[in-house]
Amino acid sequence: MSVVQFILEMIVMAAVLTGAALFVERAARRGEKRPVLTTKTVVMAGLFSAISGVLMFFDIPVAFAPSFYKLDISEVPVLILSFAYGSAAGVLCQLGKILIKLLLKGTTSAFVGEAANFVIGCFLVVPAGAVYLFQKTKKGAILGCVLGTILMTILGSLINVFYLLPMFSEIYGMPLQKIVEMGQLINPSIRNVGTLVLFCVVPLNLIKGALDSAITVLLYKRLSPMLKNK
Repeated sequence: MSVVQFILEMIVMAAVLTGAALFVERAARRGEKRPVLTTKTVVMAGLFSAISGVLMFFDIPVAFAPSFYKLDISEVPVLILSFAYGSAAGVLCQLGKILIKLLLKGTTSAFVGEAANFVIGCFLVVPAGAVYLFQKTKKGAILGCVLGTILMTILGSLINVFYLLPMFSEIYGMPLQKIVEMGQLINPSIRNVGTLVLFCVVPLNLIKGALDSAITVLLYKRLSPMLKNK
């Protein structure tokens, strides 16, 4: 598969995630006449994309995974925006973050790493924002983040096994077994792609989800009045 075809598939996936977020928000706001995505929402998504894009530069490797798996907190601004303006705004912010990172730094993974960050981040942001839309309390924010972290871990693991890692192998020209061996050097229990994801991707997504969620819950109530102009 060519890089162009892969990018087109990611565009389709972005459109599907945006559509899903819009559907949930319209269902939650039934009876309201105002549009889901207003000019202000798009502007705020752009602003928070810039913040998230900068945070992507401060990623750190983790001891239990190969070097191409890194931890960052770039989903924190996206989560805050999702709580304030909805999941659709969060998806736009997540997409904008990736575009800004590519413009400033380019890609070292044939776009696969950026695609993974976008899609897996949406698995956290969309359900978290959707739950908070129905229950705008601290409990709702926590429940949304917990659900998002669980879905990000499960769906992120599956998409790594069946799509992203095979795609990285094909586009980047690195055999899957070579990727598995990189993990095996760190953890001898890693024998195949499944165990690589189990021992590397699962804990990484759990840590990332918990960290992003904790920071968001601590910050959101302080920022909410300013974001809502109250």
